[in-house]
Amino acid sequence: MESDSSLLKVHLYQLEEKLLKSEIRTSSEELSLLLKDDFFEFGSSGNIWSKSDFMGQEGAGAVKMTLSQFDMHQLSDDTMLTTYRIFDEDKVEHTLRSSIWKCTNGSWQMFFNQGTKTEGPN
Repeated sequence: MESDSSLLKVHLYQLEEKLLKSEIRTSSEELSLLLKDDFFEFGSSGNIWSKSDFMGQEGAGAVKMTLSQFDMHQLSDDTMLTTYRIFDEDKVEHTLRSSIWKCTNGSWQMFFNQGTKTEGPN
């Protein structure tokens, strides 16, 4: 039987992957469920984004990205840090990523994300 930690790691990985799907990223309704109201991001572009920036017609925008080297680190009982790598197939760019997820009323939502450009997959 898998531990609660292993199950949570799989769940957060699935949520991270969900946020890479164009149909989720372009849906204000879906993004609203996955991002906390006070969500913010330090983008790999150098821009700072908030949840409200993604609530328009195009949402967070369509992308073609691949997630790898996913890991999870517990910050508290209801807060987790995820770290991973992203390859953006459209921009042909690699980034290191970190997200902070918070659980409220049994539902996990992303509170923070940061992307840092890197030269390659290592």
